[in-house]
Amino acid sequence: MSTSSSLAARNRRNRNVAILCVAVFAGMVGMSYAAVPLYRIFCQVTGYGGTTQRVEQYSDTILDRTIVVRFDANTSAELPWDFKPKQRQVELRIGETTEISYEATNLSSRPTAGTATFNVAPALAGAYFNKVECFCFTEQELQPGQSYDMPVQFFIDPEIVNVPELKNLKTITLSYTFYPLQQESAEAPQPAAAKKQKIGG
Repeated sequence: MSTSSSLAARNRRNRNVAILCVAVFAGMVGMSYAAVPLYRIFCQVTGYGGTTQRVEQYSDTILDRTIVVRFDANTSAELPWDFKPKQRQVELRIGETTEISYEATNLSSRPTAGTATFNVAPALAGAYFNKVECFCFTEQELQPGQSYDMPVQFFIDPEIVNVPELKNLKTITLSYTFYPLQQESAEAPQPAAAKKQKIGG
């Protein structure tokens, strides 16, 4: 094989290796961006980590057995809100749809916006904690000094009584934590398709 042919072959191999490296790098970057939404979907489907389920219809089965649901509220230090449940706990029948409310107050002198993360404890119960309506489904915005009731409609899936690890479960804790949005100003332009819910006004 001539020197020129050998050089051309080596250049082709190097080019192929470079293309492969770029493709692998692009794939890794794409996977890193997809990891968070995919993980969120996985949690919502399986209830992993205490992630609650979102449903669009009420339970058609209500058991005589009751369970206590406690409510917890937390706020990031970067968000100047007072956020708390309006009641500390409720006792309801398994399968019965119940509505409770949290209250948030903007303690600052400017409009602020936040979004809530949520989970339940014990974590295994997340797969059976079904929300019909929740303030956590959308971003929230409060005007200076404004207070607002934030309702949650939920029920406990009757299938929970068939889970051996949860057969003696008496109490579930529903917990929310509010975090600030990067764009907090109510005067900032919002995309037409944005899901931010402007409260009041």
